[in-house]
Amino acid sequence: MTYNPNPLYAAPDDWRAYSGVLSRRVFAFIIDYLIIALLWIPAAVLVFFVGILTLGLGFLLYPILFFIVAGLYFGISLAGPFQATPGMRAMGVAMVRVDGRKIDFVTAIAHLALFWILNSVLTPLILLAGLFTERSRLVHDFLVGTATIRTA
Repeated sequence: MTYNPNPLYAAPDDWRAYSGVLSRRVFAFIIDYLIIALLWIPAAVLVFFVGILTLGLGFLLYPILFFIVAGLYFGISLAGPFQATPGMRAMGVAMVRVDGRKIDFVTAIAHLALFWILNSVLTPLILLAGLFTERSRLVHDFLVGTATIRTA
């Protein structure tokens, strides 16, 4: 058995772990998408050179480049040891699974994809669900089985 320096994998039952999480998530969202916008610039330059090397075939990546950058950003950071993106860490929140297991890359991508789909189909007003649910969970959190908790 090894020492685990991050015991945040299980969703706690204490209500204080969920106090103020919704507002922190909004600011974490803004920070994360600013970082993704900054990461998109070197990715676009890289795709430009790939497009030249592949005689134009690489330019087909431009329409989906934002989704690739955002997917890698969220997938790698949520599946990492802190279970949070840099924006979430800055705001003092982390994502946990309600079954206590560690978030993996596929779960993080599914969470992101459901967030985009539900917000585009059902409008961002769906985010108001967090005001009326236990643990301030949003609809895509219920579908994936995650919760967002305070770390600070």
